[in-house]
Amino acid sequence: MIDTAPAPSRRRENTRTRLMDAAAAVFAEMGIDAASVEAVCERAGFTRGAFYSNFASKDELFLALCARSAETTIAAVRDRVTSIEDRGLETAGDVMQLVQEVLEATGEDRLDVLLGAETRLQALRNPEFAEAYLALNKGLGESVTQLVRDIAQARGLSMRVPADIATELLLSVWVSTSETALLTRQAPAESRSGLAERLSQVVGLILE
Repeated sequence: MIDTAPAPSRRRENTRTRLMDAAAAVFAEMGIDAASVEAVCERAGFTRGAFYSNFASKDELFLALCARSAETTIAAVRDRVTSIEDRGLETAGDVMQLVQEVLEATGEDRLDVLLGAETRLQALRNPEFAEAYLALNKGLGESVTQLVRDIAQARGLSMRVPADIATELLLSVWVSTSETALLTRQAPAESRSGLAERLSQVVGLILE
């Protein structure tokens, strides 16, 4: 199959991707307030002109990055569910293992955890940004909730709380445990073990 996409469009997309990748690292390391457009450009290897031809402001870039992060997380969750379900789930214990592995897969990257914390902090500070953040978070929550509901229905399982509440509990524990692992400088293996234990406890409370 011949790629007929115009070269300028591909170059523009590559530029945006490199700027967003650089921004993810800079924002996670420095915070959005301390980070400058120059720092992002330097990390990406572009000029300010390249930046402003793709994004109107640092805030716009940050929002685009958050949207991409949410989409990536949703895709990772769906892929992990598909790969794990292929091996079959027969008991509640199997489902608990599924949920643990799904959420563990989205909480292993240090920069992602730092960026998520920075995103929530900015949303608390800035009412306009909070609106966009809540919309993005709602989309992520709805996707995970649908996965939880689908798994429960497919396996004939009952939950003590509605699927959206179950999702809220699971994601809250995931965020808290992942951030605590960074604060306490836990090794990756220890972090994964702690997250699995916490998620197992929550899933045990959710399933009847």
